[in-house]
Amino acid sequence: MTLSTVTLIVTEIVTLIGVAVPVIVWAARIVEGVRCQLRADMLNIYYKCKETRRIRQYEAEHFEKCYHAYKALRGNSFIDEIYKKVHRWDVIS
Repeated sequence: MTLSTVTLIVTEIVTLIGVAVPVIVWAARIVEGVRCQLRADMLNIYYKCKETRRIRQYEAEHFEKCYHAYKALRGNSFIDEIYKKVHRWDVIS
């Protein structure tokens, strides 16, 4: 391998890293924003129905979908206890 070939390979790698890093950072910010929105949706439902411990069917389904999406995006365990409480509530149509 010649010096010019090694230089070309290193240049290509540096260029690739220069493009990849901003994309990775951008994607991480998007994921964090989605996690925050999912957590906010679940907390809104929780606090809305907390006193009566009754939840409408569409809210229960939405809560369930949000929870699974939140956990798939590596959301923390903060919402787990709330999920357990909501899961025990009466579902009304």
